[in-house]
Amino acid sequence: MAEAAVDEAPKKRSKKPLLLGLVLALVLGGGGFYATFAGLILGGHDGGNPNAESIPGPLTGIAFVPLDTIVVSLGRNSGSEHLRFTAQLEVVDSAAKDVTTLTPRILDVVNSYLRAIDTASIEDPHAMARLRAQMLRRIQVVTGEGRVRDLLITEFVLN
Repeated sequence: MAEAAVDEAPKKRSKKPLLLGLVLALVLGGGGFYATFAGLILGGHDGGNPNAESIPGPLTGIAFVPLDTIVVSLGRNSGSEHLRFTAQLEVVDSAAKDVTTLTPRILDVVNSYLRAIDTASIEDPHAMARLRAQMLRRIQVVTGEGRVRDLLITEFVLN
């Protein structure tokens, strides 16, 4: 019976797979860190040189055309009396002169739109993106496609 008990003792597990897995994880982790840091993947530092500065190229191809300030009287039901609106147009550099020539027509379209919309829409703080998109679309119709890239609202004051 003593011999049977000795034969049934559990065998000791090998630690080889655990050590192999640990070494493999360290090697792969170190290799991934090096590849990222050296800029081989994910656009890390410039060749592993942390002192290298990435200087952007010159900003070309855009111009800004300022629009005159528009003051719109709001209705009696409004909490404010006037809206003061000032903006600039981001345009393609080659079209800046054409858009400047069309500024009176652009001001007319923006002024007409601001006077036509409901005062509750103007006073709603969440409506700014919608108002901006509507005005930009109208301006692009007046100036022609491809000339005006964006409408930058620099002043939108209710008083």
